Amino acid sequence: MCSPFGRRRGLQRAGVVRRQPCTVLSMQRLLFLPFKALMGSPGLRPLVPRVAPRAQCGCSCGIRCSLRPGQYSTISEVALQSGRGTVSLPSKAAERVVGRWLLVCSGTVAGAVILGGVTRLTESGLSMVDWHLIKEMKPPSSQEEWEAEFQKYQQFPEFKILNHNMTLAEFKFIWYMEYSHRMWGRLVGLAYILPAAYFWRKGWLSRSMKGRVLALCGLVCFQGLLGWYMVKSGLEEKPDSHDIPRVSQYRLAAHLGSALVLYCGSLWTSLSLLLPQHKLPETRQLLQLRRFAHGTAGLVFLTALSGAFVAGLDAGLVYNSFPKMGESWIPDDLFTFSPILRNVFENPTMVQFDHRILGITSITAITGLYFLSRRVPLPRRTRVAVGTLLALAYTQAGLGISTLLMYVPTPLAATHQSGSLALLSVALWLMNELRRLPR
Repeated sequence: MCSPFGRRRGLQRAGVVRRQPCTVLSMQRLLFLPFKALMGSPGLRPLVPRVAPRAQCGCSCGIRCSLRPGQYSTISEVALQSGRGTVSLPSKAAERVVGRWLLVCSGTVAGAVILGGVTRLTESGLSMVDWHLIKEMKPPSSQEEWEAEFQKYQQFPEFKILNHNMTLAEFKFIWYMEYSHRMWGRLVGLAYILPAAYFWRKGWLSRSMKGRVLALCGLVCFQGLLGWYMVKSGLEEKPDSHDIPRVSQYRLAAHLGSALVLYCGSLWTSLSLLLPQHKLPETRQLLQLRRFAHGTAGLVFLTALSGAFVAGLDAGLVYNSFPKMGESWIPDDLFTFSPILRNVFENPTMVQFDHRILGITSITAITGLYFLSRRVPLPRRTRVAVGTLLALAYTQAGLGISTLLMYVPTPLAATHQSGSLALLSVALWLMNELRRLPR
């Protein structure tokens, strides 16, 4: 075996950069190999020198002893080019992380929609008469603070007309319902904005994904402002009206619609990132099925949105019979307002009638979609989505009819509202299963 001095002179004659002794390099390799195995992903290798063309030291160790200064093995192309030295996930691993994050975000939006529905059903939405982003996060803690909050509520129409006999204990219940909804909304905002900033800084978002994430975060902020704009409509004094104070059904529908758009955008993006895409043959039957699925999902969305007008006008309490509305199939008071278009959005009878028609049409479309899918060879996962959609559609119809016949009890009505969100979710899942492969 050659001496260290002889090996060093041999390397200098060969024009090779000065290196540590072979025994030290052998120890480094023994220590590094287990660490490399723990790292797992090839895109997360530590920054180590890359060996240049072999120049043997002349001994039996067989270790390459040449280096070119500035040449390294990769941890990430992005990290090397930016010069920051931060570790960046490979594209597939980053997509999985972002997809799971958006799936969690869509779950928080679903929770906000369900909680908002319960708040509306318990008539709690007008209990907090002001809006502060930070100040209202701390609830009243003393008897004096609660009485001051109750006195503020007493200045508005809902207490004067509907709840003038309400006690402080009853007020606390509706206040906490609205408080929970608002705090959940803030949680939704944090769930979107903070991870989005982190992923953006780490370079885990592609260019197209950055645009989507910006749109989703912007929609979250808009949703919060729209919620307060909706509540304000129920706090306004209307001297010429003795109706029960309620928020504008137009603003309620806008608030729910924007929440559904946020939910659909988040869920669709997460499913696109997490579910492997099927390589389906582009046949004429598949094209028809895909278009039919898109139309059906749009119909389910429209039916869910019409439920906001039903809730805003308390239209579920107008005709509590099925399949007829009272004694007739088509009631006489469908067109009592003028102009006629007002009846579609302001007449409770017409609003309930429209919701019934949309629900029946949705069930018919989903049933037709199921039988059409039987004629197309589909993967097992896609068939599960079709079957689940059909089962949920008939379950949702049963919940809606039961809610109507039992005069809208809160637990059943909340379940019906949650069912509409579940039905929309499965419709999006089926659309995602049938999506076209990118060229």
